[in-house]
Amino acid sequence: MSTKPISEEVRRRFPRLTMSLVMAVIFWIVSAIVVRERTIKELVIPGLNVNAGTLVGFIALLFTAIFLIRALSDALILSDIVTDIIVKRLGIKEERSSRRAARDAIYIIIIILVATALYPLLGTLGDTGNTLTTVTTYVALAIILLLIYDIGRILYRMIEQRAESVADRLAKMAERSKNRE
Repeated sequence: MSTKPISEEVRRRFPRLTMSLVMAVIFWIVSAIVVRERTIKELVIPGLNVNAGTLVGFIALLFTAIFLIRALSDALILSDIVTDIIVKRLGIKEERSSRRAARDAIYIIIIILVATALYPLLGTLGDTGNTLTTVTTYVALAIILLLIYDIGRILYRMIEQRAESVADRLAKMAERSKNRE
């Protein structure tokens, strides 16, 4: 993530994410309509021997993919921001990385145990209980995925720091050997 304030980053990325998703949906709809349209389906582009509907549909899907990739890059940055906010709200302090990752793993185990313990209790409530069981499952899954993502970010940072440290040592060794010559 950049060094900009979080509010500025959200103000810049959220509209871009929204517009990219809207454009992706528009191009996807265009590709679906064009491919089904009979008049354009029957036209053959001379020299390419390809149906015009197929070509236009392919181009529209290509633009859909471009906008989805653009949306994904903005969504990843925003998900980092949201993950930081939610993890702080859950009471997980920013501390040594390995300790925080271990704490996230413990929280995952606790969530699984609590959700599993709630299923029989909620099942006794009839149809409402079935709905609550489903909601509990999805909420637990969302929190678990968030914590797994946080663990992944922590591990990535740790590996990245170690790799930079090794690269610095190698660069110093190379510089020393160059100076000896």
